Amino acid sequence: MIEALKSEDVVEKVGGRFKLTALIQKRMVELMQGARPLIDRKKGMTDMEVVIEEILQDKIAIDHNESDIAEPSELA
Repeated sequence: MIEALKSEDVVEKVGGRFKLTALIQKRMVELMQGARPLIDRKKGMTDMEVVIEEILQDKIAIDHNESDIAEPSELA
């Protein structure tokens, strides 16, 4: 299991579990369709590990202006 998913940090960074799932799914599709990783892919890294690391390094996020998804700060 990916260690970052055991922590709530990545969930809070995106704004919730459902938003995290949607972001992971969208990025996984992009990678499977040939998009290049936005981080240095270490030997043996799975696509899922790449996506989580991209989120943790703020390389990808939900575009709240283009979607109708509320920002995490607006929900509090």
